Amino acid sequence: MRDWDALTYDRISDPQVAMAGPVLDRLRLAGDETVLDAGCGSGRVTQLLLERLPQGHVVAVDAAPSMVEEARAALGDRATVFQSDLQQLTVPEPVDAAFSNAVFHWVPNHDLLFQRLFAALEPGGQLVAQCGGQGNIDRLRKLAAEIAAQEPYGTALAGWIDPWNYAAPDETRTRLERAGFEQIETWLEPWPVDPPEPREYLRTVCLGHHLAALPAQLRDRFLDEVVQRYGQPATLEYVRLNITARRPANP
Repeated sequence: MRDWDALTYDRISDPQVAMAGPVLDRLRLAGDETVLDAGCGSGRVTQLLLERLPQGHVVAVDAAPSMVEEARAALGDRATVFQSDLQQLTVPEPVDAAFSNAVFHWVPNHDLLFQRLFAALEPGGQLVAQCGGQGNIDRLRKLAAEIAAQEPYGTALAGWIDPWNYAAPDETRTRLERAGFEQIETWLEPWPVDPPEPREYLRTVCLGHHLAALPAQLRDRFLDEVVQRYGQPATLEYVRLNITARRPANP
């Protein structure tokens, strides 16, 4: 997995923070729980989670080293922050709830993901999450694929692997059931986004894997071509996959 530009992400991630609000509202918290933030990024949304836990604690995990460093600096001692691939996640002690925002679509194997989250939860613990779902940024992805197939990019990006896993609600429900969850709800929600700094947003969030695979001298050229051909306004057609589930209280 590539590292991220955490400082830029922290500056331009207003859309992710806005998406997180309704997801946080679905958490049922008394305020003294320990909650897992599965994919904490730079810690902006984790701070909102901490506001709902005045006597609680957050275990914040991210796979990107720069995100972990930024989150540690931002969150202080009320959060335990460490680096981990969510497909290999192990927490020191089971948590009361697991939360995630705009992360699961970066995880290749959702069966493994849900198994690890199930194992991280106390019996009766809740999982509340949102990520990119089926149809997310389809127009942008198709345009980027067209440009990536052309020279001078085609040779460098030959064999490039799509990093996204935009799942559908039904297959997600099936995977959650296989992992042992119950009280499952999954649904899609359109969420168009006008990024605050379109070029930097695409560079940091949407096209980072393309750019990382290109020679340095082609990266700005590829990015500029996508931005120009995508046009203005640069509205991104986000589709969010919402997830609510619970680990059974009894074995």
